[in-house]
Amino acid sequence: MGSTNARQPLDVLEKALEGGITCFQLREKGPGALQGQEKLAFAQSCQHLCKQYGVPFFVNDDVELAIALEADGIHVGQEDEEARSVRRRIGDQMKLGVSVHTAEEALAAHSAGATYVGMGPVYPTSTKLDAKPVSGTKMIATVASLIPELPIVGIGGITATNAAPVIHAGASGISVISAIASAEDPRQATVFLKEALGQAWIERNVAL
Repeated sequence: MGSTNARQPLDVLEKALEGGITCFQLREKGPGALQGQEKLAFAQSCQHLCKQYGVPFFVNDDVELAIALEADGIHVGQEDEEARSVRRRIGDQMKLGVSVHTAEEALAAHSAGATYVGMGPVYPTSTKLDAKPVSGTKMIATVASLIPELPIVGIGGITATNAAPVIHAGASGISVISAIASAEDPRQATVFLKEALGQAWIERNVAL
């Protein structure tokens, strides 16, 4: 959610909260990303909004910021600080998410104390310029079978129309940026996503 205009992203976040998102992750990276005090102030504003709606607030990559804000969680990628080191720094109370792309990486994240793993990109995505090759839902199914106690969040190119296969494969949830942030009506887009996920869970439970 990088932007030099903090008001617009905050508006989008509030609409998403109104629509019913269950978690928010501050991902301030890429061209135009805020730095220093501006980033801190923006993060505090996002955290305040999340608290108003009772929604957990996560920080992407920036462990120092997550600790300073006493965030609900921190999410790191394979190119960021090693998960075991992050777990030592944040203690046992803060949740830890780790981006993974293979079963081996998922096993390592689980061993390092990850609360959940983000797996993908499931579908093609233009949000991350350094995204890995598209993995589809097959790896989600593999990891869900291998480590059933580890929650998996599907990441990458997910929309209301293609979210169902991600849940059917064994994911506990999805993470999106464009599906909400680029929508003409972020609140309604969130509602549509929640409806699609609810239907997918019904179908998955029936299949079981």
